[in-house]
Amino acid sequence: MSDGKKKFSFLSVILSVICVVFVAEAAAPAAAIGNQQFFWWIFLIITFLLPYGMVVAELGTTYEGDGGLYDWVRDAFGDKWGSRVAWYYWLNFPLWIASLATLFPSILGMVFGVELDLLPTLAIELAFVWIVVFMSFSKVSDSAWILNGGAVLKVAIAVAVGALGIWFAVNNGFASDMSFETFLPDFTNTSALSYLSIILFNFMGFEVICTFAGSMANPARDIPKAIILGGLAIGAIYLFCGFGIGAAVPADQIDPDFGMIVAVATMVGESSPIFVAICLIFLVTLFANMASWSFGVNYVADYAAKHGNMPKVFAHENAKTEMPTGAAIVNGVVATLALMLQLIPIPAISEGIFWMLFSINVVFLLISYIPMFPAFLKLRRVDANRPRVFRFPFKGALMYAALIVPAVELVLSIVATIMPLSADEVATKLPMLIGVLLFVVIGEVVRIVSARGRTEEYHGLTPELAAARLAEEAAAGEVGEGESAAAVAVATAPVAKPAPVQA
Repeated sequence: MSDGKKKFSFLSVILSVICVVFVAEAAAPAAAIGNQQFFWWIFLIITFLLPYGMVVAELGTTYEGDGGLYDWVRDAFGDKWGSRVAWYYWLNFPLWIASLATLFPSILGMVFGVELDLLPTLAIELAFVWIVVFMSFSKVSDSAWILNGGAVLKVAIAVAVGALGIWFAVNNGFASDMSFETFLPDFTNTSALSYLSIILFNFMGFEVICTFAGSMANPARDIPKAIILGGLAIGAIYLFCGFGIGAAVPADQIDPDFGMIVAVATMVGESSPIFVAICLIFLVTLFANMASWSFGVNYVADYAAKHGNMPKVFAHENAKTEMPTGAAIVNGVVATLALMLQLIPIPAISEGIFWMLFSINVVFLLISYIPMFPAFLKLRRVDANRPRVFRFPFKGALMYAALIVPAVELVLSIVATIMPLSADEVATKLPMLIGVLLFVVIGEVVRIVSARGRTEEYHGLTPELAAARLAEEAAAGEVGEGESAAAVAVATAPVAKPAPVQA
């Protein structure tokens, strides 16, 4: 991954965290929960973001490699689960690209006061998709300006929306009921509960930073600090932005597609230069967001393909830059096919294309994280002697509780997103459910076909295999200064490496 030049300062790492994790377009669906969002944001920051971030910090600084989340799950549970995670993790990205592409023509239409027909709309959407693809051909270390600039612009938009919300409320009053009861969670509001997955989605992405380790000056120091500080900063940004949206638009009227843009238009008017500027900057941030995620997702797909856990096309790299161009091109093809769904004359699909694709993308991203928590526990057990620069701070029953709760939250939020919880949700959620089940089946086919390219089946680390690996790393001079003498002794002890199990 690295070209030998360490170009990422700690400030760049923090800005990269913000650029990758903060998703401006997801602020509106979260705000659609209403004032309850403040309760859920705070609750999920404590019960999900902090334990998830600390797990990623330990794993990311303990296990170096381009695979990130895929590597951790594969190390713990072997090729079968590694392949599944790689598929789910990769699949979310082209669907996400396609969903964001659908925002572009509509927002441009608002800015310039035109309504585009289907063909020019598709042309603009496809242009967005393939520009993102070509942007992902560049090295991450050579694209720090994209990550830094994208982070600054995203924060600027969020702060602007929040500030405009305060100004609007002072001059016009709040658009929503601000009584105390509205800030308490309402478990009977199934439509609001469907958006809880968006809050969790808004926390995802810290592991992408771990794939940038080769471009960092001191990843062992910078990754944990960036995850903790960046996570808290992102939570505050989301809360402020959500407040601004809710101040101008009642929760039951917030459009999950264009909620932020509509809120700004409500506050300052569509002819205002402020509205035009925010719209155009918002569109620029979509490119930055996709470029930043592409670096991590494409590397994971490429890395998995080299292990025989994804199709070989994902392992194709540019001979000069070593960038995973095969994965990038497949992203473009899948996103293009997803956008073609707009040609189907079914309103639930053609008219709700953004929310359908975005929801499926969210579901697969969340699914890919569920195995990470049991993987963390297994690696702690079978690879206990490996030195850890950063350690998850809890032990015993408290550690198990801190890991089980986030996993359960992921499962419940996925169910609330794609399962119709009332008769009114059948028309919108049934296509999502069918899509998720279809892609799960396709993923199993991909896993089986990809396995044919492997010469041996990896079943995950055992204590013996972990000790042998650590000994090899010590012999190769890969022992860090912070490692304990006991760990080095274990690493250099003569442990026989078990023979691989043939596929």
